[in-house]
Amino acid sequence: MPSSEQLMQIIRIQSEIAKLGLDLGGVMQYVVEQTLPLIEADGAAIELAEDGDMVYRAASGIAGNQLGLRLKVAESLSGLSVRTGETLSCADSESDSRVDRVACRKIGLRSMIVMPLKYRDTTVGVLKAMSAQPGKFAARDITLLGLLSEVVAAAMYFSTQYDSDSLFIKATHDNMTGLANRALFMDRLRNAAARAGREQRPCGVLMIDMDGLKQINDTHGHRTGDAVLIEFADRLKKSTRSTDTAARLGGDEFGVILTPLETAEGMEVAVQRIESQIHAPFVFEGSQYPLKASIGSALMPGDGTQPEALLEIADQRMYAAKQLRRKSG
Repeated sequence: MPSSEQLMQIIRIQSEIAKLGLDLGGVMQYVVEQTLPLIEADGAAIELAEDGDMVYRAASGIAGNQLGLRLKVAESLSGLSVRTGETLSCADSESDSRVDRVACRKIGLRSMIVMPLKYRDTTVGVLKAMSAQPGKFAARDITLLGLLSEVVAAAMYFSTQYDSDSLFIKATHDNMTGLANRALFMDRLRNAAARAGREQRPCGVLMIDMDGLKQINDTHGHRTGDAVLIEFADRLKKSTRSTDTAARLGGDEFGVILTPLETAEGMEVAVQRIESQIHAPFVFEGSQYPLKASIGSALMPGDGTQPEALLEIADQRMYAAKQLRRKSG
C-alpha cells in the first residue's frame, strides 16, 4: 500500500491540478513532472492519440526532449492501452514484443507503466512512467498512478471540451489573432509565478512590442496593418512550444509565458528562436513589409514571483532593447 507521505503527495498534486483549471498544456506538463518523484521514475510522458499515432504532448526526465515523438497506435504499448482501456506494464522493453523497441532505445527506457486516462467512456490519452532500469516498478507504483488517473483525465477532458467551445474561446482569446488575451495570460502568469516560487524551477515571461505597426497603418491603411499584425501573431505562435502561452495583450503588444525552462539560459534560446521566426519580410498584395520585434524578459523566480512586478521588469528591458535598436539604426 502507498505510504501516508505518498498519499499526501497525491492530494497536493490534485490540488495543483484544480488550480491550473482549463490550462490543458499546464495540467499535462505538471503531471509528468510530478510523476518522477511520486514513484521514483526516470521519465514520464502524456501521449494523445492523433491520426493513428500516439503523440508525446508533455514529457519530463529522460523523455523531456521527445515532445512531438510519434508512436504507431498499432505498434506500441501506449496504443494497446488506449485500444483496450487497460493499465499495462513492461518489465523489460528488450524482451517485450508489445513495445516499440526503437523508440524505447531512443529514449533510454527499459521498464514502464502505461495508464489510460479515462473520463466516463472516453479515453483521452495515456500517462506513461518510465525507468532506465529493467523491472523497476511494482504493484504499489501502479496503485499510486491509478489514484491520479481519474482526476488527471477529468481535467484533460474538460480542458479539451472547453477549448473547442466558442463561448470559452471568445472569453479567453483575442478575436483578431486567435492568441490568448490578457485575461488568460495573466491567469496563467499567476499560476506559473506561484509554482516557480514554490518549486524554485525557472520559468520566463517575455514582453514583446511589434515595431512599426503605427507607421504601416498611417502609410498603407488599417487593412494592411491588420494583415501584418495577424502574420506577426501567427509567427509568434509557431515559435513557441505547446506548454508556453503566447498572448496579444493589446494593440501591438504581445506576451509569452515560457514554462518550463530547464535552465535560466533557456530564456535566451527562446528569444533567439522567436526573433528568427518573426524577422523574415512579409509580402501582402504584392508589397513587402518588414516584421520586427523588441523583446524584454524576466525570469521566475530569479527576478521575483509577483506577476505585475515581473511584467514591469520585462517591459523595462523591452523598452531598453527598443532604444538600443533605434540608436544602432
